[in-house]
Amino acid sequence: MSNIYITVVVLYLVLMILMGVYYAKREVKTSEDFMVAGRRLPRIIMIGTLLATWVGSGTVVGGASFIYQYGPLASIIYFAGAPIGIFILYFIADKARALSKYTVPEMLEVKFGKHTRTIAAIFILLAYVGITSYQFIGGGYVLNITTGISVEMGTLITAALVIFLATTGGMFSVAYTDFLSSFLIVIGFIIGIPFALSAAGGVDGLTTGLSEAQLSWTGGLTVTQLIGFFLPTFLLILGDQNMYQRFSSAKTPAVAKKSTVGFFFGDLLIVGLAITLATCSIVLFPNIPADTAIIELAASGLPIGIGSLILAASVAFIITTGNSYLLSSAGNLVYDLIQGFRKKKIPENKLLGLNRYIVILLGAFAYIIGQFFPTVLAIQMYSYTMYGAAITPTILASFLWKRATTPGVLTSIITGGVATLFWEMALQRPMGWNSVLISLPLSVAALIVVSLLTKPKQLEAQSSKVVND
Repeated sequence: MSNIYITVVVLYLVLMILMGVYYAKREVKTSEDFMVAGRRLPRIIMIGTLLATWVGSGTVVGGASFIYQYGPLASIIYFAGAPIGIFILYFIADKARALSKYTVPEMLEVKFGKHTRTIAAIFILLAYVGITSYQFIGGGYVLNITTGISVEMGTLITAALVIFLATTGGMFSVAYTDFLSSFLIVIGFIIGIPFALSAAGGVDGLTTGLSEAQLSWTGGLTVTQLIGFFLPTFLLILGDQNMYQRFSSAKTPAVAKKSTVGFFFGDLLIVGLAITLATCSIVLFPNIPADTAIIELAASGLPIGIGSLILAASVAFIITTGNSYLLSSAGNLVYDLIQGFRKKKIPENKLLGLNRYIVILLGAFAYIIGQFFPTVLAIQMYSYTMYGAAITPTILASFLWKRATTPGVLTSIITGGVATLFWEMALQRPMGWNSVLISLPLSVAALIVVSLLTKPKQLEAQSSKVVND
C-alpha cells in the first residue's frame, strides 16, 4: 500500500479531530449547541450534512456490497427509496423545524403523550446503536485497505474517532465536517469515473463482465426479496431522527425546507456515481469481499491521487455518519429516558456533561454489538427495518393523519419492533426474506385498526367536557 494513501487518510482524520476541538471550544456552550448546533446552520451546510449523514457506510460499504452482488439495475431499485423519501420530507421539514425539539420521541409526545415518547425512544436506541456499529466496521475496512492494519483494529480506531468527535464538538463539528466530506466525495467520484470505466473496458466491458443475473432488474433475487431490500431504506429516511434533528438545526423553517432540494439532487448524483464505480469493481476485482467494492477500486483501480481522495472522503463519511447516529441516540437516552423519568429537569450546567458521558457509553456498546453480525449489509437491513417498521409509521401519522390515536401508535411501535426482532433473531429470516416484509404490514395494520377502534385525545377531551357540562 502506497504511503500516499496512508498520509492522505491520516491527515484528513487529523483535520477532523482539529475541527472537533475547534467547535467544542468556540461554539459548544449549551446542550442546545451540542445537540442541534444552536439552531443556526445555513442552507449550504444543511445540504452537506444531510448528504453525509445519509450517504455514509450505508452507501460506500453496505450499498456497494449490494451493487457488487446483484448488479447495477437491481441497485437502482434498492437505492430508489431515498429520493422518494426526500421528496416527501420536503413537505415535512419546515413543520419539524417549527416544533424546535431535540428528538423524534419529543415530537411524538406533543400529540401522543409521554408513554409514546418512552417506547419510541427505546426502539430508536435499538436501531441506532446497530447503525452506529456498522459505521465502525465500514471504517475498519477502509483503514485495513489503506494502511494494512487488521479490520478489527481499524474498527476499533474508527470507533474511538467517532466517539471523540461526537463527544467534543457535537452537532457543530458533525455538520461542518459533513459538508467538507460531501464536497470531497462528489469531486473524487466524478474524477474517478472516467478512469474506472476505462480500466473496466468501457460500457462493453461492463456488459460482458457481468453475469446474466447482475444484468437483470432483479439481480437474481425474487421480487419479494428485492422489495425487502427497498423498503428499509425508504422507511428509514422518512422517519430518520437524524433528518429531523438536522431540520431542527436549521436557521429557519424555510432553510430546513429548501435544504431538502439540494439533498435530493445530491443523493441522486452520489448514488449514480457509486453504482457506476461499484459495477466497475465487479469486472476489475471479481473475487473481493462485496463490502469492499468501492474501497478496493479506490485503492487499486484508480490513480493514486484520485484514489486517496475517495478513500479519505469515504472514511470521513463513515465517521461523520457514525457521529450523527451516536449523537442522536445519546439524545434519546438523555432527553427521552433519563430526563423523561425525572420529576425535575436536569440543570443546564450538568446536561452538557451528561450528554458527553452517554455518547461514550453508547459508542462502546455499539462497538460490542457490531461483533455479532456477519456483514455490514446484514446489520444495515436489521437496523433500518427496526426503525422503519417501529417508528416511521407513527412519525408519518403524527404529521399526516389526524385520526391516529395514542393506543394506535403505541401498538404500532411495539408490534413493528418486536416483529423485527422475532423474525431476525428467533426465526433467522425464513425464505431469505428481510423482516420488513412482515413487520411493516403488521405495524401499519396495528396503527390503523387500533386507532379506528379508539378515540383521539381531542375527541376524548371534548367528550369529557360535554359530560362535565
